[in-house]
Amino acid sequence: MRELLLPFVLMFLISCQSEDMADSSNVTPGSVNITSVVQASYINKYTEGVSVQLNGYKISISSTGLPDHKTPYWGEGHEMYEDFPGANHANMNTTMISFNYVMTIPTYPGEGSYKEQTELGPVGMALNGVPIYNDYEGGGVLQENAWSTFDATGAHPGPREDYHYHTEGTYLTVDDSNLIGFLRDGFPIYGRQDMDGTYPGDLDENGGHETVTSDFVEAIYHYHVSNEMYSTSGLYVIKSGAYHGTKGTFTQ
Repeated sequence: MRELLLPFVLMFLISCQSEDMADSSNVTPGSVNITSVVQASYINKYTEGVSVQLNGYKISISSTGLPDHKTPYWGEGHEMYEDFPGANHANMNTTMISFNYVMTIPTYPGEGSYKEQTELGPVGMALNGVPIYNDYEGGGVLQENAWSTFDATGAHPGPREDYHYHTEGTYLTVDDSNLIGFLRDGFPIYGRQDMDGTYPGDLDENGGHETVTSDFVEAIYHYHVSNEMYSTSGLYVIKSGAYHGTKGTFTQ
């Protein structure tokens, strides 16, 4: 019996080892340690619902997902409530609730050997702990019925009452060079401008390039909010396309 089981045990170990090797070989660690910037930047002054922990060569960022700014999704009567911008949203009854999010990213993010497309759900986390989504919603790309529900900061709750950002907005970034968060591959994402106030002209197909920033004195790959207006919305999408590196986990 022992002799019969041995080949299967060996096959299992080889399979697991191969899977681990495949995961680690997909990305070569970069040269820039993002730990100090992550620790200094992640904060939610209103809910205090953000914390950062180090686990070896990984960083775990925990959050409730609730914003630290005004939005109609706090509900009328709340001290942080404000009306919807623009169009009449009198029939909007959606609210937002708290979650137990944990995003895990590498301390030394590096370029992946292949570029995985972002998908539905969280693709990153803003510095106040609110998830960042790409330009997809439900079964396809964002449509007017989705962006008409955005508050002043380009965000809204999903069907599970999970508040999240899709586009730049009043409280996140408005045509500037602010650091707004990190994506799941560990690379930072900034507003539409470079730190000198110009618009980068060398972004790759995934919306990023490698230069120094106001937070990193050593050149690091980083994303920018798209500088092309999205459809007829008048809005600028935070992230579309693929990850530059290999995405980490985002649990909820």
